[in-house]
Amino acid sequence: MRGRIAIFLVVNFMLVLLPTNVTGQDDDPSWRSNGLDPAMWTDGPVEEDTPMKQSYQGNAVFVLEVTYHTGITSSESSGIITIELFEQWAPITTANIIEHIESGLYDGVFFHRVVDDFVIQSGDPECKVIGTYPVTSPQCSGGGTGETIPLEHNENLSHVDGAMGMARGAEEDSADSQWYITDTEQHGLDPENREDGGYAVFGIVRDGMTYVREIANTPTVTNPASDQGVQNPGPDLLGRPIREVHIDSMRMLGVADPDGTIRFGVMAEESEPLISGKVLGIGALIVIGIIMMFIARVAPPISLNQDTVVTYDAVLLNED
Repeated sequence: MRGRIAIFLVVNFMLVLLPTNVTGQDDDPSWRSNGLDPAMWTDGPVEEDTPMKQSYQGNAVFVLEVTYHTGITSSESSGIITIELFEQWAPITTANIIEHIESGLYDGVFFHRVVDDFVIQSGDPECKVIGTYPVTSPQCSGGGTGETIPLEHNENLSHVDGAMGMARGAEEDSADSQWYITDTEQHGLDPENREDGGYAVFGIVRDGMTYVREIANTPTVTNPASDQGVQNPGPDLLGRPIREVHIDSMRMLGVADPDGTIRFGVMAEESEPLISGKVLGIGALIVIGIIMMFIARVAPPISLNQDTVVTYDAVLLNED
């Protein structure tokens, strides 16, 4: 009986000591474990000396796959735009975008507004083709999910070339799902340069800026001759592309890994378990030894000698 109790105690103690993931990483999506080397991004925007110039360890990265036409009669072009999200400075806005990307909200949506040397704008789930482009919902350009987020600013974020920001209505906290990418710097949209609160920046193009430029210069209903060298009009006009600029997909790709800690299998300090496996092993051996010593003292093995009386249980035998 005491032996069974001892085994029970040892087994339960070992179960308690089994390593558990205290970092919560098991709950992260698989793309969080895909480290991306910023050195492979070669087609970025014009850089300014701001904190946005640097890529930061662990920041979420997604890709935007697009098809478009550079001219009215040109053949279809395609490209992939890679964007890093500044989660450390815009946690609410980036979480909102990631949620929409992972739900597939943006797949199949088109860019409803492109203005050369200003912005290219999309993210409205109402802006999908009905039958043949440009036929779409009457709510296109004014739609969203109905779930708004607060206006989020950070001193490290500004409208540099290639910045990604949230479109919104007249109210400061009216941003929903629509976003834009700047084509050249647009610091006039920064909060310190406006009286209406400005617009929230939350990411930046790291690769594929050539495609942003080409999309910004695609022919629009207000400027059908962009492919002939005529510049698109200012930001106060519609800027609807004559031929569809289509988002094939938006998907999470991985996280920025400038330190190489993910790519080369080096665990960051903050992701290490609180108790290492080696410590657990030593502790387990010590406790098992203590338990066995306790058993030896409390219930020493029975040795048959002349003073020992052994009693056997009666067993009913078949008389046959």
